[in-house]
Amino acid sequence: MNVAVVGMGLIGGSICKAVKEKCSCTVWGCDTDGEVCEKALKENCVDEIIEKGKLSQADITFVCLYPEATAKFIKKNADVFKKGSIVCDVCGVKEYITEKCEDVLSKNGVFYVGTHPMAGREFSGFDYSQAELFEGADFIITRTGNTDKKSVKKVAALAKEMGFGEIVYSTPEEHDKIIAYTSQLAHIVSSAYIKSPTLEKQPGFSAGSFLDMTRVAKLNEKMWTSLFLLNRKALKFELDMLIAHLKQFRSAIKYEDDEELAKLLADGRKRKEKNLKENSERKISEEKETKIQEDNDEAVKENETVVTPEE
Repeated sequence: MNVAVVGMGLIGGSICKAVKEKCSCTVWGCDTDGEVCEKALKENCVDEIIEKGKLSQADITFVCLYPEATAKFIKKNADVFKKGSIVCDVCGVKEYITEKCEDVLSKNGVFYVGTHPMAGREFSGFDYSQAELFEGADFIITRTGNTDKKSVKKVAALAKEMGFGEIVYSTPEEHDKIIAYTSQLAHIVSSAYIKSPTLEKQPGFSAGSFLDMTRVAKLNEKMWTSLFLLNRKALKFELDMLIAHLKQFRSAIKYEDDEELAKLLADGRKRKEKNLKENSERKISEEKETKIQEDNDEAVKENETVVTPEE
């Protein structure tokens, strides 16, 4: 299978390296930066650097550009991609890309599958890409009523080969609402938090909490500005929720209301504990289902009685 990667930055470069190292595929790279192309060839993470025209021979193409650039590239080259092939994006917003690209690809006989690798670093660019970046990470696939099921299975299988852990399925709308909370809001909070003048006095007074809160403040401002604005409705909701809760804490501290402050803190603790418990139970359930499926597959091979889940 021929896998093409357009844009070999942190994510695109890591896809090249992961596919090349762990999958039985031919990997093609495409990037406007000649230096990046030379490095990719030198590091043997691509078999060939290609021009856009050769995308007509790729079975799966990952477009790893900023959202607007991704949509523009896919629309411009919709008639270049191989008929019956799959085109994936890796953007942190899905409604925008789906609306811009799904129909135009379909009209040209190409299948679109929206994906979002839940992995990254506080650095950007090919130099920081690594084959292990996706090891154990979640891989989100978004589907609409028009998404080809066989293409989804093929992309999911490739993601598993690349080292991803759980394959998470969602709709573009649901994806954007949840990502606004789990990712985008966290970056805004980190950026706002680090702007206190007290930052200059923190050496010697900080440990894990400070590092956790400030890690993602070191971001790519151009990319995140695009992501924030393209998902502004969902992100504004999460910002409003956060600001409302911060005001509750501010009020309790201002008026020395120890009972209210303790109540607010206890509520946060209980919510976190519940979340941890539910996540743990979900993981155990998924592992059990996976084991049952594996036993079933093995039983079928050996013509044994199929194992069924307990009621």
